[in-house]
Amino acid sequence: RAIVYGGGAAEISCSLAVEDAANKVIDVEHYAMRAFADALQAIPIALAENSGLPPIESLTAVKRRQLEEKNPYLGIDCNDVGTNDMREQSVFETVMGKKQQLFLATQVCKMILKIDDVIKPSDF
Repeated sequence: RAIVYGGGAAEISCSLAVEDAANKVIDVEHYAMRAFADALQAIPIALAENSGLPPIESLTAVKRRQLEEKNPYLGIDCNDVGTNDMREQSVFETVMGKKQQLFLATQVCKMILKIDDVIKPSDF
C-alpha cells in the first residue's frame, strides 16, 4: 500500500540519485549508470510532451527545483494547476506498480542487448 508521487517526480528523483552515484564511480560502470539515469527521464519528458509543454525545458526546470529545494515530490504539472508539487495535486502511483514498470523495462533492455545479429529481408 506504499505510494510514490507521480507526474514523473519519482523518476526525476531516482535519475538524480543515480547521476549522483555515477559521479562516485571511477570505472566504466559510470557510463551504464548515466545511461540508466537518462532512461529514467523518458517518462517525465513524455508526460510534458503529451501535455503540450516543452519537454526539455520542463524536465530541466523540475530537476533544478528538486535539487535546489531538496523536494522529491516535484514533477511535471500536466494538469496546468500551477504547482509542480505532486503531493499538493494528489498525484501518486503505487510502489508495486512502479517497481513492475522498472522491472519490465529492464527485462526488455536485457532481451534487446542479447540480440547479436539482425537479419534484413535483403539478406535472404
